[in-house]
Amino acid sequence: MRIAIVGPAFPYKGGGAHHTTELAHRLTAQGHDVTLESWKAQYPSFLYPGEQTISTPEGVPFPGTRRALAWYRPDGWVRAGRRMRSHDLVVLVVLSPVQVPAYLGMAYGLDGLGRKRKGPRLVVLCHNVLPHERKPYDVPLMRRLLRRADGALVHSAQQAQLARDLAPGTPVLTAGLPAHLPTPPGGHRIVVPDAEPANHLLFFGMVRPYKGLDVLLRALARIEDVTLTVAGEFWGGVDDTRALISSLGLDARVELRPGYVPADDVPKLFADADALVLPYRTATASQNVFMAYEHGVPVIATRAGTLADHVRDGSDGLLCDPDDLDSLTDALRRFYAPGEPARLRAGVKPVDAEPHWAAYLEQLLSH
Repeated sequence: MRIAIVGPAFPYKGGGAHHTTELAHRLTAQGHDVTLESWKAQYPSFLYPGEQTISTPEGVPFPGTRRALAWYRPDGWVRAGRRMRSHDLVVLVVLSPVQVPAYLGMAYGLDGLGRKRKGPRLVVLCHNVLPHERKPYDVPLMRRLLRRADGALVHSAQQAQLARDLAPGTPVLTAGLPAHLPTPPGGHRIVVPDAEPANHLLFFGMVRPYKGLDVLLRALARIEDVTLTVAGEFWGGVDDTRALISSLGLDARVELRPGYVPADDVPKLFADADALVLPYRTATASQNVFMAYEHGVPVIATRAGTLADHVRDGSDGLLCDPDDLDSLTDALRRFYAPGEPARLRAGVKPVDAEPHWAAYLEQLLSH
């Protein structure tokens, strides 16, 4: 089958780029003829205040990736659609509704103004059907794209229902987001199962309101002798977080490491931590559980989105209620009960990604 994937790839960073690249590699390994259409300019800078690209690849780039798409060149969107007319399947990877105008331009290049009756099947692969923090234009844009598609693939039952509500006539399939880590499996695993707890926790990844860092900081202030590193880009700047830390008297216990964390720096961050904490208010899916387990670190997470599907409560981590200060505080206290950090660490195993990817590709190709 000839398959075109449209989505971010190196030099773009982050989970979306890792996933798009891994998807292209795995479809090629199955014997498909795959092309990857990526971006030279994906968003205007004011819509993404962090660092968009990196200079060194994390993982293996997909050979022959075409990097011609730009948010400011609608003619390029249409040309890309025309290039893909000879394919059997076109997969549009949606990370944000900001991409939708370009994707609608590609759909026009594929088949003009009407919904396709022949030619490539058009599948929308949604990391999030709608953003956690929404703008007025998000719903109409996603509704239009989903209605134009022949099918959609989403990563949770909740997201599937959201897609069906927006586009009742479009078939929607669900597959759990498989591991697509920026380092090779086992490549940088640092595990010290018998080590004494360091009384140190890690919050890792982009800091946005829905991820609940403020709840974690308030919970940390309720317990003693535990420190925290926050490593990642701050979506709205770091000033509000610094002010909250000071108001809680946590200046000596919280280290902020603002900015994107290169893959080579990740192992040390996890090696220094007793647990990764994911205090999300809402979620779809996250690679951070898989990343923690790859480095032998247990996870304290909320029951938001699919996070609870990957954490075995009481075996390799602990679960608590989202946006609930008392529940998170209790989880931290339970984690630091005598012997618990070592016991939970001993239960951690790297995730076997192969069956997850097999199921994922089967769902994608069944559209």
